Amino acid sequence: MERRANWYKLDNAAKIVPSTAKGANTRVFRLTCELKEEVNPEILQQALDDTIEEFPFFNCVLHRGIFWYYLEDSNLMAKVEQEHTPACLPLYIPGKKNLLYRVNYFNKRINLEMFHVLADGTGAFMFFKNLVTRYLQIKHNLSEDIKPSDDFSVEEKNVDAFTDNYSKQKGLKQLGEMRSVKAYQVTGEVDDNLLPHLLEGTVSASKFLDLAHKYESTVGVLCVALYIKAVIQGMNRHQMRRHIVVSVPVNLRQFYKSGTARNFFGVINIDYDPKNYDGELKSIIEPVAKDFKEKLSTENIEKTMNSYSSLEHNLAIKMVPLPIKDFTIGRFDRAAKRGVTTSMSNLGQIKMPPEVADYIDRFSAFMTASSQQVCVCTFKDKMVFGEVSPFKTHKTMLNFFRCLSEEGIEIELGTNDYDMYEEKE
Repeated sequence: MERRANWYKLDNAAKIVPSTAKGANTRVFRLTCELKEEVNPEILQQALDDTIEEFPFFNCVLHRGIFWYYLEDSNLMAKVEQEHTPACLPLYIPGKKNLLYRVNYFNKRINLEMFHVLADGTGAFMFFKNLVTRYLQIKHNLSEDIKPSDDFSVEEKNVDAFTDNYSKQKGLKQLGEMRSVKAYQVTGEVDDNLLPHLLEGTVSASKFLDLAHKYESTVGVLCVALYIKAVIQGMNRHQMRRHIVVSVPVNLRQFYKSGTARNFFGVINIDYDPKNYDGELKSIIEPVAKDFKEKLSTENIEKTMNSYSSLEHNLAIKMVPLPIKDFTIGRFDRAAKRGVTTSMSNLGQIKMPPEVADYIDRFSAFMTASSQQVCVCTFKDKMVFGEVSPFKTHKTMLNFFRCLSEEGIEIELGTNDYDMYEEKE
């Protein structure tokens, strides 16, 4: 991590976040841990105070500079509150000195919400798993030596992995090459106040894996293929001329050795032509699997990593004042969104120390979007799909769950729309 006195440069993925936090897309994501018992707020506050000492970078505030945004150390301390406002409300308010994360609770649930400028989902989960572990240590008088398996030193957690792994290439040219064709856009009735609507679906992870094996596929490929099928079910004949493009964030820690808790991800776009759909899921799975394989090649992963770094290393961009950068990046972001139907992020298996795992029921994740975004994570046998959208209804995601139901998989649904839970599909 590059530091000057008490301020930090944003990592390369974070540089575009403040400029693109508009309307319903607050660029805030939520991680949730549902315990098997009611949350004790006093113990949760103590656990948060202890945990943040291992993640000092998260206790920063965001400022506007002449050429870039930057983060500055602060003496502010997050206060645990019972949840009483809509999920994923803005955390960054220009001109206001406030922390870029919040921790709240409701009944058995602990929620961490974070502005994407601080971390990606994997990095935030490092913090969150430490927080939950510390809470359960205090609550149940467990050994303080218990640590999550991906626990790293303070220095490793705070490093800017983009800078550490950058190799000089024509990154801006690569950004242009990675743009997609104009994709089909999912639409709906937008919430009057642009508030996020959350939908959570829980399935058996082992049954989903069995389904993937049935189709000779992987879990990641099957998730995207099922979502594409759900989108197709909502398209008319005229709309079938548009490609469906699913943006898939890729955890670069899998390819570059890094223990950073900051942003370190790339994005690949999985492109499918709905005219190739013959009514069978297999006709989607095969081209999706091929696209995954090509775009996860070593060469393409290096391209996507360097494309983020290009913003920092391009001299012409460096010298452009921040207001112009904001305008330009905002335009580029809107153009890029026209090439994407939706985004699906698979955070994988969430592993917790065995001493605390039995106190936990499930984890879930949500990310705001101008249209919709799906996050997937698994704990033990509970695989949770979390969708966030500004739309009042969840037509495509409900189609997705119906597709799963047709394959013999039961779904447990929950939503923040009516504060109801434990619905059955």
